[in-house]
Amino acid sequence: MPSELKVVATITAKPESVDVIRTGLATLAEESAKESGNVSYELFESVSEPGTFVTIEVWGSQEDLDAHMQTPHLQKALGEFGAHLASAPSIHPLRVVG
Repeated sequence: MPSELKVVATITAKPESVDVIRTGLATLAEESAKESGNVSYELFESVSEPGTFVTIEVWGSQEDLDAHMQTPHLQKALGEFGAHLASAPSIHPLRVVG
């Protein structure tokens, strides 16, 4: 049985693009949560660094994450976000220690 895969991503918007990224990420989170392989998808914004967003995602398997990476809504978001980001997103697939 495949084990769940957890992913944490940090996305930092340019100061003038915070609202654009916030809205886009909220839409992306809503669409991603509907995917059959998604267990949970949460979007957060840093209180200490507004404009820095974190997603905490749980996928049923690596295959489910791979399928997510090919979805039209993610591809659209990646294409639209580029000019609005302060830096490349930091994406961390995680495994349990111990």
